[in-house]
Amino acid sequence: MTATGAYQEATGLTSRGWWWWERRRSAVLDVLLGVISALECALEGVSFAAASGLPVPAGVLLGLVAGASLVLRRRWPIAVVLVSVAVTPASMGFVLSVVGLYTLAASDVPRRITAALAGMSVAGTFIVTFVRMHQSVARGDYDPGRWYVPLLSVVMSLGIAGPPLLYGLYIGARRRLMESLRERADSLERELSLLADRAEERAEWARTEERTRIAREMHDVVAHRVSLMVVHAAALQAVARKDPEKAVKNAVLVGDMGRQALTELREMLGVLRAADQQPVAVRVDPVPLAAVGVAAAAAAAAAEEGPCLADIEALVGQSREAGMVVELMVQGEVRGYDALVEQTAYRVIQEALTNVHKHAAGAKVMVRLARREAEVAMQVENGPADGVTADAGLPSGGNGLVGMRERVTALGGVFVSGATDAGGFRVSAVLPDRAPVVS
Repeated sequence: MTATGAYQEATGLTSRGWWWWERRRSAVLDVLLGVISALECALEGVSFAAASGLPVPAGVLLGLVAGASLVLRRRWPIAVVLVSVAVTPASMGFVLSVVGLYTLAASDVPRRITAALAGMSVAGTFIVTFVRMHQSVARGDYDPGRWYVPLLSVVMSLGIAGPPLLYGLYIGARRRLMESLRERADSLERELSLLADRAEERAEWARTEERTRIAREMHDVVAHRVSLMVVHAAALQAVARKDPEKAVKNAVLVGDMGRQALTELREMLGVLRAADQQPVAVRVDPVPLAAVGVAAAAAAAAAEEGPCLADIEALVGQSREAGMVVELMVQGEVRGYDALVEQTAYRVIQEALTNVHKHAAGAKVMVRLARREAEVAMQVENGPADGVTADAGLPSGGNGLVGMRERVTALGGVFVSGATDAGGFRVSAVLPDRAPVVS
């Protein structure tokens, strides 16, 4: 429930009112005022009938009808004031006039209409008071002077009309102010709700991005090492009896690659543990982005210690040791690129070589790396499988090309992959020398 909804319930607002009343207590109040006004006008109607020569029942009936019109004050405040002005010459409708003027001033009626009706009421009261007091002074023996009757008439007319008008204006202004504050509170509550939803969406997006990044990193770390281990294991099985010395060499390579894979896995798991443990210390923070920021910072710190372009020659050497024919061509002078750019370039070449191990056993591979002034370009192209080398039977999840494309496009680079006319496959990527700054 909103704050304004609670306010409306506390003030008695109901979804089903009585006719034009929004609150039942408002209807009860108006009916009670109408009864009081009708009784007052009925009693004054007796005196009016006697003074004007009308039958007493007619005067009483006129008073009852005029006074009962006060029940309509919320619906038609202008009509109520007009009725009070109309019965002023009959010296009836004091309650009707006071309550009607208050309701008119507190309503949303334009101020010029309120001023006009208030002026009519003051003028009517002044005329009636002046005539009655002048007659009374004329019939008496005391002569107060010419200023007495006009002054007293002005004081009485303003005294009757002024207080309800001023109080009604105050209540109307206060009511409009409260409505404006409630509208602002509703608007602010809606804005806060939208901001909370957007913050939650951003947090969820950040968590999804972090999970995707970690999954991509795990895939690149594990897939390449394990693929080489499987290739070496197959070669070890093939030469174990024929060439024991080569078998021992392959076994050493398998062990080294296994240790490297475990080391990289420990580093990745260390990042995950740091990201999982950090939110425990700040669990009282209601903003979910804090934990995501800590995880992202830890991941970024780990990323800066990752592989770089200088490690590509060693990467190619591992594939050569596994029996792949790989030619490496490097162009351009050594330049300083962002750590994330160099790591992404390394991962693209690594994943491309892994795909060759999986899908093109025995194929010749050309790896090209070009260091340029504002970008770094790489290309890994392999020919068709030779059909002689036994397939190592490596499984494929179909995420290699997708992961490479995501890595490159995330840095604002260009990624292209596809089959060649010679029956092989080509992977090309161009990366800017600086990673984009996320604001």
